[in-house]
Amino acid sequence: MSNVETEPAELACGTGPCGPGEAEVLEARSVPLGGPRAMPVWRTLPQRKRSLIGAWCFADHYGPVDPAVHGGMSVGPHPHTGLQTVSWLFDGEIEHRDSLGSHAIVRPGELNLMTGGHGICHEEVSTPQTTTLHGVQLWVALPDEHRNAARDFQHYAPPITALPGATARVFLGTLAGETSPVRTYTPLLGAELTLEPGAELTLDVDPGFEHGLLADLGEITFAGTTLSRTRLGYLGTGRSRLAIANPGPEPARALLLGGPPFGEEILMWWNFLARSHQEIVAFRADWEAGSDRFGAVAAHPGGPARLPAPALPAVRIKPRGNPA
Repeated sequence: MSNVETEPAELACGTGPCGPGEAEVLEARSVPLGGPRAMPVWRTLPQRKRSLIGAWCFADHYGPVDPAVHGGMSVGPHPHTGLQTVSWLFDGEIEHRDSLGSHAIVRPGELNLMTGGHGICHEEVSTPQTTTLHGVQLWVALPDEHRNAARDFQHYAPPITALPGATARVFLGTLAGETSPVRTYTPLLGAELTLEPGAELTLDVDPGFEHGLLADLGEITFAGTTLSRTRLGYLGTGRSRLAIANPGPEPARALLLGGPPFGEEILMWWNFLARSHQEIVAFRADWEAGSDRFGAVAAHPGGPARLPAPALPAVRIKPRGNPA
């Protein structure tokens, strides 16, 4: 997915674990996903309170929406550098094409992970048969030694893991005895959790990880903190067990994200991750010039137009990171 804001903020993002206690709650902000009918998405990362959770640096949560009302997803070819994109759906289908030559359908319960280190471009369009579109788009920052990694695309359909009063789909990392084979450049955890009404779940996790829980359906508690839909709960390092519960009368669903604190400062603007303002300027110029850095997406009859890069900010924005 592209960040389609016409004036995207330039962010210098750091990291730091928070102390013990109840989960910190990150509120989402609504961002229109382009077009005259603009499908709304809820963005919880990055924000002023927190820029990263592990290497997770971007989280957009959308739907359920009717494409007939909002136009669905129609994001034309756009670039990425220095990151991996993670696509995960609850409902609907999205057609993906990229400059590596990948052509895939994103379906519920199936992971599509694209690596755009040195540079890649792709487009995403909801399929004509989609009547409800509902999912998340996540980005993972690549560490410095791998931030120029070659283009790559991976697809994985994780099995459903049965837990007491719940199920899990582990699409990245290891949880509840299930390990994803998908390759990442830093240790990560990504899993969809569905809890039955009244269920209380305790999960063993790596104490070196910080964790975030993004609430999707129902009301869910995370370390005793109540999260309603679109909110993201955050816990710092030092916990070997996580307590998650569904106090409501209907099933609840959430995404659990985790990883060790990302010990590098990154600069994030539009769809680029970099280490300096000068790199951002160069990436933008390469995209506008049609550079081989990003390649090209195979022609898609009737597809959306290639996205132009927004204007660069007139001034630099001071670095800001996670609270200590």
